[in-house]
Amino acid sequence: MDEKERIIQLRKELHEHNYRYYVLNQPTIGDQDFDFLMHELQDLEAKHPEMADSNSPTQRVGSDLNAEFRQVEHKYPMLSLANTYNEQDVSDWYESVRRGLGGEDFEVCCEMKYDGLSISLTYVDGRLTQAVTRGDGIHGDDVTANVRTIRSIPLEIRGYEFYRGSESAGARGSVSSGERGSEGAGERDYTLPLNYSRPPAPPLPRTSDISPTSDISRTPAPPKEFEIRGEILMPWAVFERLNKEREAAEEPLFANPRNAASGTLKSQKSSLVASRQLDAYLYYLLGEQLPADGHYENLEAARQWGFKISEGMKKVKTLQEIYDFINYWDTARKSLPVATDGIVLKVNSLRQQRALGFTAKSPRWAIAYKFKAERVCTRLNEVTYQVGRTGAITPVANMDPIQLAGTTVRRATLNNEDFIKSFDLHIGDYVYVEKGGEIIPKIVGVDIAQRPIIAQPVEFIKRCPECGTPLVRYEGEAAWYCPNDTGCPPQIKGRIEHFIARRAMNIDSLGPETVDDYYRQGLVSNVADLYEIEVQQINGDGSRTKSAQKIVNGIAASKQVPFERVVFALGIRFVGETSARLLARHFKNIDALMSAGLEELQEVEGIGEVMAKSIIGYFHNEDNRKIIERLRRHGLQMQLSSSLLSPLSSKLEGLSIVISGVFAHHSRDEYKAMIEQNGGKNVGSISSKTSFILAGDNMGPSKMQKAEKLGIQIMSEDEFLEKYELQ
Repeated sequence: MDEKERIIQLRKELHEHNYRYYVLNQPTIGDQDFDFLMHELQDLEAKHPEMADSNSPTQRVGSDLNAEFRQVEHKYPMLSLANTYNEQDVSDWYESVRRGLGGEDFEVCCEMKYDGLSISLTYVDGRLTQAVTRGDGIHGDDVTANVRTIRSIPLEIRGYEFYRGSESAGARGSVSSGERGSEGAGERDYTLPLNYSRPPAPPLPRTSDISPTSDISRTPAPPKEFEIRGEILMPWAVFERLNKEREAAEEPLFANPRNAASGTLKSQKSSLVASRQLDAYLYYLLGEQLPADGHYENLEAARQWGFKISEGMKKVKTLQEIYDFINYWDTARKSLPVATDGIVLKVNSLRQQRALGFTAKSPRWAIAYKFKAERVCTRLNEVTYQVGRTGAITPVANMDPIQLAGTTVRRATLNNEDFIKSFDLHIGDYVYVEKGGEIIPKIVGVDIAQRPIIAQPVEFIKRCPECGTPLVRYEGEAAWYCPNDTGCPPQIKGRIEHFIARRAMNIDSLGPETVDDYYRQGLVSNVADLYEIEVQQINGDGSRTKSAQKIVNGIAASKQVPFERVVFALGIRFVGETSARLLARHFKNIDALMSAGLEELQEVEGIGEVMAKSIIGYFHNEDNRKIIERLRRHGLQMQLSSSLLSPLSSKLEGLSIVISGVFAHHSRDEYKAMIEQNGGKNVGSISSKTSFILAGDNMGPSKMQKAEKLGIQIMSEDEFLEKYELQ
């Protein structure tokens, strides 16, 4: 077998292993063996660039390049479903279907309503070719590059060559809605508890023992081209981990997994999407020459093609069976690994669906029953206050313990002072509590009738609960802050924890408990102290020398972290990862950043007045400047790398350029880097000082109008590349 044939074989094997691991939860190969095969494929693909394939398993990791999303028109409009919250509406819908079909018998497919981001996937010749979000139902965003990183979405149909190579493929492709019922596909007992945890792995066979067609030989063949729709989801476990990381970094928490999944899928970097471990459940097949008239049967076929289809799906005939399904899942859904918010009911026959048709907004043959959020009333006993890394004060409600959505809840965030005032909260109030996204406890109301006569209103504190410093509230901010950032213990420890975090200096040998221990011992009181820790100080009685050396080595290794992440690691209030990168790229080194004034800072894209003032305040603090000088002496990167600093030419010297729109040849970030490396200056807003606008497709109308008003030249990317002889 030559190397090119081996590439094709490895791709098939790895696609199959991904399917068995991420869809079936039944791995047939160990992680080490999987990694070995993946590395072999990566090496072979590097040797044979002519074999490049966007659907290769090696592309699952995504790219760090930014990519603008282009708008795509849906072949079949993605309409929303009519919603209901009560059984009477379900009954009314059921009867309207009966009337619409003239009394003809019909079946209903009952499915889970997953709470994620709707997606439409197109497959041609067995390969994923396009993934588009719902958008406005007529047009959506092309997010194909990001979707390729979701491992439960097949890049290629399992055994597609088998289907197309078999003489009987055409016969198998004409299964009617009733042909497979006797095989048990439609007889799944949904009342049995479903095990969604990974089962014990079977004995691991050799790779050559895996037959991609071993369990699909009786499955209808997929059409040459079809569309399958579903929901992109963030599993609860990933959501919890992500919010813990964001909380530690004092970044805004995602309200629920749906928001997290949506924000992730719309990321400009597919590598970030890959790291977030999104999942997908598919629930509707469209196209010509589908396997069956039955919606349920088509999904069962899609399951065998490699798609992740819900196990909680059942065909029923009577209204009572629908109610039984709803009542069962109202409780059982709480044990699922992903968020659900209801049940979807669909007439099973595609022929009957066409006969029933659509209203202006939704199909008549389907309806969504939404579950009511679980709400419990309990007593508010006390409000305590937490101090975060940036000094933000968060009030917390302490309540009588209650059972809510399967867990015991004693505490709930109160967000800020305005939130407390909006409910006129009193100590002793009986409050209604729900779980936002069914995970974060939140107060949603107060039972005023039960308020004790002696109840006292909650008064927001005026001083820091940790150090006693008077609190301040910045313009445009809802939170109160402790301004004592150099002397308040939670802020000191929080900044050190932020500094060592993976996305900052990535000192993974340290953790919050260790930081707290070092702080109490007096070893560290700021981030610069980390670089002066010696092995003998932290090896205890001498028995922890190996782990102590690992910590010291990890701290030393962080000196190679690039300047952009050093800026983020400093923990300047309001400056996140993206802002830190923009600041680093704009100012090039720490000295230029430290001396920047308000107007100069606001020239950086995304840096507003509040953030600019925070940056100035940080660098005007003498203690902070001393820490930075110590970090500089210890060898941290205080300027952009030489590869980013080295100018390629002076072709654009003296030019201030605004970038707007979507581009065909390079990404926006690539054009920004190109401008800077050829002597130009990127500016975020149009003014009389703007030299010209580098414009791609879909340039904003407001920028267009302002450019015309000021007489600013608008230059296409082709004109730009040709005029300045850039590539």
